[in-house]
Amino acid sequence: MDPNAREPLVVLHDGAAGNRRQALALACALKIPCRELPLEPRAPWRWLAPRALPGARRAFGRAFEATLAAPPLLAIGCGRQAALATRLLRDAGSRVVQILDPRLATKHWDRVVVPEHDALRGDGVLTLRGSLNPVDEAWLAAARAAAPAWGEAPGPRTALFVGGPTAACGWSAAALAAAVDLLLAAHAHDGGTLWVSGSRRTPAALRRQLRQQLEGRATLWLDDADGPNPWAAWLAWADRLVVTPDSANLLSEAASTAAPVWVAFPDYAGGRVRALMDAALSCGRARPLSLELRPWPVTPWAETAGVAAALGKWLAHAGSGASSAIRSSSVSSDAARRPPP
Repeated sequence: MDPNAREPLVVLHDGAAGNRRQALALACALKIPCRELPLEPRAPWRWLAPRALPGARRAFGRAFEATLAAPPLLAIGCGRQAALATRLLRDAGSRVVQILDPRLATKHWDRVVVPEHDALRGDGVLTLRGSLNPVDEAWLAAARAAAPAWGEAPGPRTALFVGGPTAACGWSAAALAAAVDLLLAAHAHDGGTLWVSGSRRTPAALRRQLRQQLEGRATLWLDDADGPNPWAAWLAWADRLVVTPDSANLLSEAASTAAPVWVAFPDYAGGRVRALMDAALSCGRARPLSLELRPWPVTPWAETAGVAAALGKWLAHAGSGASSAIRSSSVSSDAARRPPP
C-alpha cells in the first residue's frame, strides 16, 4: 500500500483516563495528525492480553478490525489491552509504540516507553522520569488563555492537588490534615490565594474532611458539585504547587511547569512511586512540604518532549513514511496541546 494513502497515526487505549492521557500526550508531542480509537475489549482475549489467542483480531470490535485491514503508518497504545492491539497492528504492517510495561517480551513492539522507576530495560525500551503528560509552556499558555480570571487571584497562588491513599502509599487522614494545617499557616503568613483540588481517587471521607477543614479558607474543587474542574487553569496559574505522594502523574505534571513543587508527607511514598519521589527530591525539582514555602529556581521537566524527539529520530532512521508525516504535518503545536476539559 502507498504510504501516502495510509493514516499517519492511530492512538489506542482502553478508556482508562491515565492510559488515554499518556497516549494522547505522546501523539501531540509528535505533532502527527492522529485518530483516537478507544478499544472495546472482549472475552476471552481481554483476559490474557497482550497474549495473542486465536481469533485475536476480533478482540476489540469492528472499528479495530477495520483499522487492522488498513493499518496506519504508526500506532501508539497505552495499557495492557492496547498492548495486544499494537502487537496485532505491528503484525499487520504498522510501526508501533507501546506505553507502559506490556509484561511480555518487548520483541513484539518496535518501541516500549516506560518510567525510569520501572525495572524494564532492553533494546527498543525508552525511559522517562515519571509519566507522559501534555504539560509544557505552550500547553500552560493555552490553559491560562482559556481561563484568564484565575490569573486575577492575589499572589502568591498556592495549589494543593490531592490524590488518594494506595496500597503502596497508605497515607492517612491525619497526615492530610497536618499538611493542610501547614498550608493554612503559610497562607496566613504570606497572604495570597489557596486552591485545593481532589481527584477521582480521593475517597469521599477525605473530601468531607477537606470541606470541613477548609470551608471559607480556600477555593475548593472536590467533585462536580463544585462546578467545572479547574485543574488545568490552577496548574497553569499557580505560583506554588503541592502534591500528595501517591501519584506519578500528579508529580510529573507539576514538575513539568515552571513552579516550585512541594510533596506533602513524602515518607508515605512506597513502591515504584517512591523512586520517582526520591529522584525529584534529590535533584531539587521538589522539596518536602514545610511551613516555609519560599520559592527557588527550577527547571521544568520536559520528559514527553524528550521521548517524542527520540521517536522522531527512530522513525527517520527507519525510513518510515510516518517520518515524513512529522515533517509535513499541518497540525500546529498550539492545536495539539489544548488543555483537557
